[in-house]
Amino acid sequence: MFTPSQADVRRFFCSVYAKALTPQPLEAIETIASQWMDEHPEYHADFKDADAALEKMYDVEGGKTNPFLHLSMHLSISEQCSIDQPRGIRQAVELLVARRDSLHAAHHETMECLGSMVWESQRSGRPPDGAAYIECVQRHATRD
Repeated sequence: MFTPSQADVRRFFCSVYAKALTPQPLEAIETIASQWMDEHPEYHADFKDADAALEKMYDVEGGKTNPFLHLSMHLSISEQCSIDQPRGIRQAVELLVARRDSLHAAHHETMECLGSMVWESQRSGRPPDGAAYIECVQRHATRD
């Protein structure tokens, strides 16, 4: 299994951003990343300089979202939906998309559930609870 480092993730997004600007052909995962980057112009400055990106720290206290984590979550959700893993996530996200009339908004709500699942898994030392994750997304889809 491939486990990229923080530096690997940051280099990936910076290289995708540079390739998309030129424009150069993109691999499939790069195309998806580029599409999500287009949805977040507020992060473009963070992707322009790979060296600066490697050095920058994103603290909760600083009040700025980590663009690399944010886009990694978009990619994770996209991949989960494409392979329906955990089983049922595709349908839950599609229901949320239909309810919000926006893939982007649905992803942001799904991120809350994904983040909670990962946090709970780390806190408890147990594997991620895919069923609880899907139930969380489904709850978001049933509320206004």
